[in-house]
Amino acid sequence: MTVIPCTQLIYAMSADNPPACRAAPNTDLLFQTCDCFEDQITSVDTPFDRLDWQRINPATGPVWIEGAEPGDSLKIAIKRITITSSQAVMVTLPQLGVLGDELTEAKVNMVELSDGVAYLPGGVCAPVRPMIGVIGVTPEGEAVSCGTPDDHGGNMDSKIIREGTTLWLPVNVPGALLALGDLHAGMGDGEVSGCGLEVAGEVLLSVEVVKGSPYPLPMVTDDDRVYTLASATMLDDASTRATKNMARLLVERAGLSPEDAISLMSITGDLQVCQVVDPKKTCRFAMPMAVLNQLGVCL
Repeated sequence: MTVIPCTQLIYAMSADNPPACRAAPNTDLLFQTCDCFEDQITSVDTPFDRLDWQRINPATGPVWIEGAEPGDSLKIAIKRITITSSQAVMVTLPQLGVLGDELTEAKVNMVELSDGVAYLPGGVCAPVRPMIGVIGVTPEGEAVSCGTPDDHGGNMDSKIIREGTTLWLPVNVPGALLALGDLHAGMGDGEVSGCGLEVAGEVLLSVEVVKGSPYPLPMVTDDDRVYTLASATMLDDASTRATKNMARLLVERAGLSPEDAISLMSITGDLQVCQVVDPKKTCRFAMPMAVLNQLGVCL
């Protein structure tokens, strides 16, 4: 197993980033991560004016995947997500999130995590559901901040990217340069405050290099569903792109006509929101794996 420590951090996904290490396909990689504030917030009294906002959303890595070439795909099996924080950080800020224009002051909540339970404000208890907020590869063209999602992945903030799922990403540069961070102990669809239960942790995964790009990417699969993800500046555009990607998958892999694919999606699929608070919004289209199995599509 190769360990990538959280001292190896990047703040933008770029071909200029030197690899933290090189790894052969199908080997276990353990990414150690800071929280999205790079662990700068330690109590409710941490002053916001002392935070270094250039260190937000760090990603651990990148890892050069041997044999990955432009035009290929990475098939990333997320085997385990371990939270190493005893508390999660939550913040609300004026102008942050969907309702940020209604807030007049910053507030920090330190949320206790114990035995798989998060103790939220108001005495509410919620189950801990670890997920990865930022995971991506070097994009085509210019560098992209780790806080922004796009076709390369990045800050997709999708709660389906969790333990036991498989994430597919495109390879745009030799070695792909995979990096991840921004773990959450929980988050609802939309991430409407601009913040999840922000934690540090570790992610164990393995990466297979698939020659060519057989599917519209990014894509996530689990035991029950397949999801096509897309990001855009406007939410409507993100939802349209995610839907088009699923239609393309059904047409290209199942041999359906566009009309039949769209009809099937309208009856059995779900258009869902991942997040609406980043520079680009992210949506996903979900189809039951049982439907794809009936169509003879094996992912």
